Amino acid sequence: MAESLRDGLIRALPYGRRYARALTGSQPAGDLLVAESLRGLSTQRPTEGLTPLQQLYQAISRQYVPRHPGQASYPNGISLRQRQLLLLTTLEEINVEVASKILGVPADQAQDELEQAQAMLHEGVQTSVLIIEDEPIIAMDIEQLVLQCGHKVAGVAHTQDDAVELARETRPGLVLADINLGTGGDGMAAVASITALFEVPVIYVTAYPERLLTGETLEPCFVITKPFDPMTLAVATYQAVSSAGLARA
Repeated sequence: MAESLRDGLIRALPYGRRYARALTGSQPAGDLLVAESLRGLSTQRPTEGLTPLQQLYQAISRQYVPRHPGQASYPNGISLRQRQLLLLTTLEEINVEVASKILGVPADQAQDELEQAQAMLHEGVQTSVLIIEDEPIIAMDIEQLVLQCGHKVAGVAHTQDDAVELARETRPGLVLADINLGTGGDGMAAVASITALFEVPVIYVTAYPERLLTGETLEPCFVITKPFDPMTLAVATYQAVSSAGLARA
């Protein structure tokens, strides 16, 4: 493996972990997938025109095989490749032309499949969402995005203690949590208390996602970067809730 590619892959690791965890719905499975993909990259001829990060996305996409038959097609019939397209173009912010090259399909086919998947998202899983965010204006913006995605808002908590209490009262289907709650506590500590009460999928929101993607400790499966748009939230929510449902099944 060339030195420049090796250095590029080292810098790419946090984002490869984010993609793999979202794809598998699991931190352990996602991190293992990244490790296996890196080993494969050392023996494969790289695709011309792709950056080291994009080559890692490509290796992860090729390496991933759903552990259960139901993971090949999620609710509403969204296929594995469509999920990969959704995650690459929203969570990882890659344009569809590059995403098509990563997945090895013609650009026009990728565009068609992506549009079909986006349309199906609006008829996908709906749930109640607990928002944990200490900034009131940001919390209101997130609340509007959640509603635009077709979900209900179980409540909005500005502090760690309020989040745990609201979760106990409302039993949401999803928690959308900021990491830093300022003087109101810690978002990850709030989530730890909530998930000790009952099982619920969690999406973390942060301006610094690489800090949660080190692979060294217990870390989240789903991380989205501030600021985000409705489609990014819709894709992350769909994947988080669907993965949790398949895991329970």
